[in-house]
Order: sequence, then C-alpha cells, then structure tokens
Amino acid sequence: MIVHNFNPIMIDLGIFQIKWYSMAYILGIAVGWIYANRIIKSSAINNYNFHQIKKSDFDNLIIYLVLGIIIGGRLGYILFYNLTYYFNNFLEIFKIWEGGMSFHGGLLGVIISILYFSKKTNTNFFKYADIICCVAPIGIFLGRIANFINGELYGKISNVPWAIIFPNGGNVSRHPSQLYEAMLEGILLFILVNFLALKKNLIVKTGYVSSFFLISYSILRILSENFREPDHHIGYLFNYFSMGTLLSILTLAGGFLIIFFIKKNAQNN
Repeated sequence: MIVHNFNPIMIDLGIFQIKWYSMAYILGIAVGWIYANRIIKSSAINNYNFHQIKKSDFDNLIIYLVLGIIIGGRLGYILFYNLTYYFNNFLEIFKIWEGGMSFHGGLLGVIISILYFSKKTNTNFFKYADIICCVAPIGIFLGRIANFINGELYGKISNVPWAIIFPNGGNVSRHPSQLYEAMLEGILLFILVNFLALKKNLIVKTGYVSSFFLISYSILRILSENFREPDHHIGYLFNYFSMGTLLSILTLAGGFLIIFFIKKNAQNN
C-alpha cells in the first residue's frame, strides 16, 4: 500500500514559498514557448502553413496567452466548480498559488486571447491556435503532476497494486487519477497531435490540428474521469456526468464543429 507524502512546497524561504503547482505553470509556459518556436522555425524550412507566422509575433502573443490561462483558468474553476464558496470568500479568488484552476476555463481564456491577438495582427486565428494545440499537452502534463504532488483531484477507491492513500482522501487507497491524466492528456495527447500535425502534415490544413486536439483531449478526459473522484460538493450532474465529463462533451462537440465549418468554407470557395 502506497501512502502519499509529497510536500506541495518546492522551496520554503520562510516569508517566501515556491510551490510545485506554481512551478508547473511557469515551466509549462516556458517549455511550450521554446517548442512552439521550434515548430515555427521548422515550418519555415519545410514551407508548412506555420511559416507565415513570425517568431516575433508569437513571442508577443505569449503575454496574452499567460493572462488567458491564468484568468480563464481561475474564473473557470470558480464558475464551473465552486461559485458559492468564492462568492462567500471573495479574497480567496486571488490565491491562485494554492490551486483551483480549470482546464476548460483556461481553454476559453486562451481562445479569447488568440482571437484578440489574431485580429490585432490580421492573422488567421487557427494559424496560432494550431501551434498552441501542439504544445498544450506539455502544460497539461506538468499541471497534472502538480495536482498529484498536491494530493488533489485524486481518484476513486481502488485495490489495484499502485493505488495510493491520499492525505485528504480518507484512510483508503485510491486510483492516482492525476497520473492517469498526465499520461493520457499529456504524453499520449502530445504524441498523437504532434505526429499527425508534423509527421502527417496535418498542419497544411489550417484548423484541423485544433479540431483534432479538442476531440482527442475530450475523449481522453472523459475516459480518465471514470477513475477520478467527483467533487464532493458537486457530485454527478444528472446522476451520471461529472463536471469534467460534461465540459469535455462540449469541447468534443466544438472539435467536430470546427471540422464542419472548415469543410463548409472549402465547399463555398
């Protein structure tokens, strides 16, 4: 039987602390930025669609993306998962270093950021979105690892050999669902999206990478939700769907809608 005993604090200087959760976001953005620039550079050599994007433009986009991730992720968590609590504890909204971020909220924040920046630079929205979808699994992977270190978002009760007793999960062993999500939504999704985008030249068709990312992420998230303990204050919506599953159904539909509109525009042209 494995007992979770990870310290969520990475560095403790007394009056100043750096938590693994915060470092996951910083590292995810930094590594994603570096990898995105490699894609842009490679695309210029191979004459892919991304070659139309200047490295300097993408560098300028980063600040908008960071704001979109943080503000969208936080507001998404508040609205989707814990509105009553934050309504009664307003100042807690600003303590993002303690956790409480929503992927789907962050996704909306990123979409809004790209929409604004693409209009500002007069560039096709999907030129940026497709690149970001190639690198997003990096941040997702690190975020889920941070969730595991924090001992949050743990799984359902289980007797599998690798089950873990989490500090806040009672004296019972549970699925390490954070690690399942890290492998599925992080590693596997990264391999799938980048293989099809870069090796199979899916990037030559603007928008298809974004649609494939949404569809693949949604399916993998719905799969992993089967092992994850639902939020106690929410439970199952309609007696069947967790909040994560319900939101992923919406993003799944969004992925198919993108394909529909791409094909519709192609026929009209």
